[in-house]
Amino acid sequence: MIRLETERLVVRDHLPGDLLPMHELLSDRRAMHYLRDIMTDDLDGTRQNLKTALAECVRPDREKYFFAITDRESGGYIGEVGYTVLLRTSVGSVANLGYFILPEFWSRGYTTEAARTVLDYAFSEGCVVKMETGCIRDNGASEAVMKKLGMVKEADYTMHVWLDGKLRDRVEYGLTIEQWQRARRGGA
Repeated sequence: MIRLETERLVVRDHLPGDLLPMHELLSDRRAMHYLRDIMTDDLDGTRQNLKTALAECVRPDREKYFFAITDRESGGYIGEVGYTVLLRTSVGSVANLGYFILPEFWSRGYTTEAARTVLDYAFSEGCVVKMETGCIRDNGASEAVMKKLGMVKEADYTMHVWLDGKLRDRVEYGLTIEQWQRARRGGA
């Protein structure tokens, strides 16, 4: 089981007891506004998501790293963070980062803190050589996290995602292992 700790958080593989707090997040219309494709309306949908996360935890050829974000002190559930391996090569993997938390925890730096520890794990232990992520341009909070993580904008897509009856623009960011190593050395 993967368990990563920060000053305020524990980022860990899922446990069966995560069902109800996970459902609170996955069914929250504000939290999932930009992630409608993974939003669930019923407990069975969340149960399937949790089942997938639990199955990935024990796969020897794991490709999906779905983690719960919890408060280090209380153990309370805050949200989700993780990555999916998109491509395996002889020099390492390319992966896609994702994150979302309950609205009551927005604007406290939890998402950046959790995502940073996942990046550290992916680059140092997960054989990842490049991490990618993106969001609908209107989701400024998500794009701000990407920038705080030191990710570099790689693409602007016009009219790329359908949301609320309208085609929306999308931005994509990336971070290579070399960029991550430079940042850890203080930009040297």
